[in-house]
Amino acid sequence: MALLQVILFLMLCAVALGWVARHFKFPYPIALVIGGGALGFVPRLPQLEFDPQFLLVLVLPPILYQAALLTSWRDFKANIRPIGLLAIGLVIVTTLAVGATFKFFIADLPWAAAFALGAIVSPPDAVAATAILSRLNIPRRVVKILEGESLVNDASGLVIYKFAVATVLTGAFSLWQASLEFVQVTVGGVVIGFVLGRLFVFIHRYLGDAFIEVLTTLAVPYVVYITAESAHASGVLAVVTAGLVRGRYSPEIVSAEMRIIARSVWNLLVFLLNSLIFILIGVQISGITARLTGYSMAEIFFYGTLVSVVAIGVRFAWVYPATYLPLLWRARRGERVEPPRPGEVFIMSWCGMRGIVSLAAALGLPAVLDDGSAFPERDLIIFLTFVVIAVTLVLQGLTLKPLIRSLRLGTDWSLQEERQRARMALGKAAIAAIDALAVEEDIPDAVAERIRAEFAEKITLSVPSGLVLTQPGSDNAKRLRQAAVWAERQELIRVWRDNQISDEVLHHLEEDLDYQESRI
Repeated sequence: MALLQVILFLMLCAVALGWVARHFKFPYPIALVIGGGALGFVPRLPQLEFDPQFLLVLVLPPILYQAALLTSWRDFKANIRPIGLLAIGLVIVTTLAVGATFKFFIADLPWAAAFALGAIVSPPDAVAATAILSRLNIPRRVVKILEGESLVNDASGLVIYKFAVATVLTGAFSLWQASLEFVQVTVGGVVIGFVLGRLFVFIHRYLGDAFIEVLTTLAVPYVVYITAESAHASGVLAVVTAGLVRGRYSPEIVSAEMRIIARSVWNLLVFLLNSLIFILIGVQISGITARLTGYSMAEIFFYGTLVSVVAIGVRFAWVYPATYLPLLWRARRGERVEPPRPGEVFIMSWCGMRGIVSLAAALGLPAVLDDGSAFPERDLIIFLTFVVIAVTLVLQGLTLKPLIRSLRLGTDWSLQEERQRARMALGKAAIAAIDALAVEEDIPDAVAERIRAEFAEKITLSVPSGLVLTQPGSDNAKRLRQAAVWAERQELIRVWRDNQISDEVLHHLEEDLDYQESRI
């Protein structure tokens, strides 16, 4: 009964926070961090007990997997240099800077524990970035770099985090051995993720049932993560790699019915996991602050503010040189370069929202060491992590829109133009398929002309596919529509494979076709 009460409490909190985010029209991660913090002030809330490592395994794989599924491998490769500088170089620098700052103020803290905090707060969050950036008119290249960074930096940050935690637990550290292990877990994670990703792509082709397909996709991130961790490789990198591999093949192997179901299931699952983590931390905040008896509230919030300022400031100090120094080097070599607009670089520097990955990693810190003693300053690390998340999500997340307006970055119309060109290509393919089937099966001209007019209207008005099929029809009309939608889907995959459209346009039009097919 107690467990059911806890589950009911968590669900009610999630519903309430989701309603607040929708009602006030701001990204739900911001509502979660505010609501979670407010829970800490509710008296006599039960202190929920949970296994930190189990929580880490429960939350991280599906969140990272979904982010990888929606990441464009083509855009990722095109921006690999800036993504690498942010996702690896900046994570390392932020870890060192935050760790050194934390160690400076708490001298008796082990260096490894200080660097654990640095690794926890170093990676901006994929879910937070996508939820906030999707609402704003930011130039597409900036969005792709930030989304690619938020995906890969989780992996690099968590690898460093695991090394730091292992050092705290064992008390031993060798730079040479750690470097060798870093390469092993990185390469091992990528290889395992690639192999299992291809294996699940192969299996998926033979499932043939939408519900089994959805259940399989839910199991994939956990299977990949646990397999990689059991092989002493990076489960995070394995999950990210498997997601990228499967995302590359999903347009060809996934049915419309499965995509419609999976889209809702995955969005609900990620929202529930985000809600779970923020509610858990909110429930525990009062207990955590009560155990921090060696520090005053002023000291705690000073440390939290300082760590947040360091994390934000390091990003500015890294992004500007990382953007302009390579351009200066190429210009000195005589190459023609096109520098980004100053506002774009500032927005990239300001987009450092931390989120659920950092919080899950903080909650995943072991409570005790191998010798039975408490993990050094665990409660303080968790509290500071929450402060950093709150500062970056609320301060940076809510100020992005006015900043973009004041910097006059404007609207990127290339996406709309790309969608319009793609819809015209799809409409022409549909009309050609209608004409071919009408001749082949001797369908009356009046029926063929009516269906042809539906799809011609989509070309002239550039309306979404789902708005076309609103009239019932005969079996002949149904067959014509099915042939037209099939032709549109094949044309969509073709123009995507030919690099004529981006993955973002692919997913948008794919969703239109899925709902159109479900209506037939």
